[in-house]
Amino acid sequence: MDEVEAGIKKFHELVKGLDAAVHAVVPVKPTNSMFLISLTKGSNRKFITIPEDDIIDLPGEADILGKVTKVVKDAISGL
Repeated sequence: MDEVEAGIKKFHELVKGLDAAVHAVVPVKPTNSMFLISLTKGSNRKFITIPEDDIIDLPGEADILGKVTKVVKDAISGL
């Protein structure tokens, strides 16, 4: 498993840990070094962007995990 795949897996675990009813769709490749991620709960959908470097560093760096968790929590609260 490469770094991006490991980061995407960790991102999915993060989302499910925050709210199991939220479905996250993460593209396989970033666009302009950014991942445009769709979060869906019921009929509501939000899009967030996460830098490629943050996805790569997500499994191993606590500060990145905290930053991404805040972004995801904010998006989920708006669903």
